[in-house]
Amino acid sequence: MSIRFTRSATIPAAPIQVYEAWLSSKGHTQMTGSAAKASARVGGAFSAWDGYISGKNLKIKPGKQIVQSWRTTEFTAADPDSQIEILLEKAPRGTKLTLCHTNVPDGHTGYRTGWGTHYFEPMKKYFKAKTKSA
Repeated sequence: MSIRFTRSATIPAAPIQVYEAWLSSKGHTQMTGSAAKASARVGGAFSAWDGYISGKNLKIKPGKQIVQSWRTTEFTAADPDSQIEILLEKAPRGTKLTLCHTNVPDGHTGYRTGWGTHYFEPMKKYFKAKTKSA
């Protein structure tokens, strides 16, 4: 049996800025504070958090949607890839980012809070600082 959950946050940037940073090696590294390699094309591979996370882009709609296969080094060889779908919507204070994470292997419930700690909070700080320096 696998786990499915949804998380959301408001990021202080335009949807296209969040989209471009997520799919850029430099942007992803800067917004999370950890090494990443990214691709902005369907089928392109990515890795994040110094190789802890890896996957491929399955579907992209500029400024609107990113769908990726997703796994960590904690998955066993028998575990299939999980999937994340990121929806980006314009919001009064930036972008409402909604992340739906599906097919997460049993026993990996920490990812639910990890998205907030390791992605959403660093992203908020990154884009807030970027806005102040502009």
